[in-house]
Amino acid sequence: MHRGTFEEDPRITEAAHVGARTHRIDGSQITTSAEAMAAIAVALWFPDYFGHNLDALYDCLTDLTWLPEGEHLLIWSRSAVLRDADPAAYEAIRNVLADAVADDTPKAAFLSVLLLSD
Repeated sequence: MHRGTFEEDPRITEAAHVGARTHRIDGSQITTSAEAMAAIAVALWFPDYFGHNLDALYDCLTDLTWLPEGEHLLIWSRSAVLRDADPAAYEAIRNVLADAVADDTPKAAFLSVLLLSD
C-alpha cells in the first residue's frame, strides 16, 4: 500500500504558496489512454462536450475558461503505472500535456503539470 502523500513533494508545497490550484490524479489504477483522459477530465472539471480523444484533450487543456483565473497544477501520482502498462499511450498523453503547458497563448487560467512516478 502506498502511504505517501502528495504534500511530501516540495514542488507542490511551492505551487500552493504562490496560489496555484491543485488538481490530483491517483494513477495507481490507470492502465489505458481512455482511463487517463477520463481521470484528467474529472480532475480538471472538463465540460460535458469533451471528446475523449487526444485532440480534444489538448483543446480542453489549453482552454480552461471554466476554471478560475490563475495557475492550475495537475498532479498525477503513480503515472508510471500507465507508462509500464502501455508505453505508447503514456507517451501520447505525456506529449499532449507537455504541448498544452508549452502553449503560450495568453489566458486567464493556465496549466502546469507534475508527473509523479512514485
